[in-house]
Amino acid sequence: MLYSKSADLPTAETALPGRGQPLTTDEVHFVSGRPLKGPHPEGFRSAVFGMGCFWGVERVFWQLPGVWVTSVGYAGGITPNPTYEEVCTGRTGHTEAVEVIFNPEEISYDDLLKAFWENHDPTQGMRQGGDTGTQYRSAIYYADEAQKAAAEASRDAYGAALKRVGMGPITTEIGPRPTYYFAEGYHQGYLAKNPAGYCGIGGTGVACPVGIGVDA
Repeated sequence: MLYSKSADLPTAETALPGRGQPLTTDEVHFVSGRPLKGPHPEGFRSAVFGMGCFWGVERVFWQLPGVWVTSVGYAGGITPNPTYEEVCTGRTGHTEAVEVIFNPEEISYDDLLKAFWENHDPTQGMRQGGDTGTQYRSAIYYADEAQKAAAEASRDAYGAALKRVGMGPITTEIGPRPTYYFAEGYHQGYLAKNPAGYCGIGGTGVACPVGIGVDA
């Protein structure tokens, strides 16, 4: 590695400089053939989640009915247009993220939140299972106030469910959607391209309540 890895999020002064141009990535999804960057059908919505290694996370969402297309990228950091190797140093501030384009008439944002909470452990801070580092932190980046309200309500509901079984508090970062940088092409649809590839995500076994009364 060119840079040593940090366990702490960088500041504007310590972050890597990045670059002005986007990375080269796939144009269409390997499974569905739909365009990663659009155009997407009118009325479809976007959601961005971080749950650990984005290879397995993306597969969770592309398999859900009502999801139009997914992609993997980097979000929540400082460095513009970072590479995977740079993100892995911890000096860009990004987490590995997945963008989900979905049809709200077929799948609700609450349903996506249920998949989010149940398919990783949101209590682990700067890691997910054996994957350690700031790029594996849990995150929800909301597109509007309705998504924010739904995300916070689901966090509180799931936090209560985890507490009942003796688990610690949720460490998930919830914030407004930052710039989402598409990851390199070889990461897109990775587990479809590499069926025996690594998937480091796993849930807590605790069900997440849905239908919590917030229309997103």
